[in-house]
Amino acid sequence: MAFGTGLHPTTRLCLAGIERWADEGRFQGTARALDVGCGSGILAIAAAKLGAAQVLGVDTDQIAVDATVANARRNGLARRIRARRGSLPSDDGPFGLILANLIASVLVRLAPDLAAELGPPAAGRDPGRILASGIFVDREDEVRAAFEAAGLRVVRADREGEWVALEAVRA
Repeated sequence: MAFGTGLHPTTRLCLAGIERWADEGRFQGTARALDVGCGSGILAIAAAKLGAAQVLGVDTDQIAVDATVANARRNGLARRIRARRGSLPSDDGPFGLILANLIASVLVRLAPDLAAELGPPAAGRDPGRILASGIFVDREDEVRAAFEAAGLRVVRADREGEWVALEAVRA
């Protein structure tokens, strides 16, 4: 039950990435974020608390959606975080920031949809970013290849133990 509590390495990697994005000013202005596989909502909540104007969480599990909604409310973020049952495409894009703490096989399958959800770079602004985790180190190359085939370029990789998080932009 460590997923969604911040105790699992993949969640910690994502939280560190979200904090880095905040330090880089990526949430300033009207940043919209998408949390794919939102679970408890921990990543959506972190993004909103660090400055994302709006966050949409999607999950295939209604219990996860309910947990995200309840946790957003508990954190005073019900107006900025929405969650609904489903997956990609979200039919609500594009998004400047996308969070996807899933497993490698799902990231590989969703790579084209993740790329499609990412908004085009605005004039004078950095391109949108995808932060993907849930990847065992030995599956990193497979996820990278799927991202590249979908028109994404991995710009950063962070590791904790046997886990990796990849940050990607449009190629």
